[in-house]
Amino acid sequence: MSRHISRLAVAVAGAAALAATVALPAVAAGPGHHAPAPHHSRSAVVLGAIQYDSPGRDDRSNRSLNAEWVTVKNTGRLPVNIKGWTLSDKSGHSYRFGNLRLNGHSQIRVHTGTGHDNRRDIYQDRRAYIWDNTGDTATLRNEHRRIVDAESWGRHGH
Repeated sequence: MSRHISRLAVAVAGAAALAATVALPAVAAGPGHHAPAPHHSRSAVVLGAIQYDSPGRDDRSNRSLNAEWVTVKNTGRLPVNIKGWTLSDKSGHSYRFGNLRLNGHSQIRVHTGTGHDNRRDIYQDRRAYIWDNTGDTATLRNEHRRIVDAESWGRHGH
């Protein structure tokens, strides 16, 4: 009987250890990967790839401004309307999304410069760069101003 109880105890302890491991957040390594901070809202919508340093010479041309972008991804299967959500940097520049529905497993690029919005790309219509190449943080907030996701880079980044 005691042998049966000790096997049961080992099985319960193993299940508890497995459950604890599954409950811990995964931390991804390498550039472009990040784990949400504990204060973030749980959302299927997250930040994806970020091109904070426009390739080539920073000449403030619209082409160069639009080569600076942030990807917003819906990792879930259900559509999400991100109307009223904001994308901001550490300096306080903020872009508020209009009535934009992100379908499940889709993404959109938010460019700094001007252009014609479509289902793959939207434009902030700015005439100056937003993202600091040496260190900045892109923060995505929902319509209730709760942080949904954030990505940092450079000297003060993760």
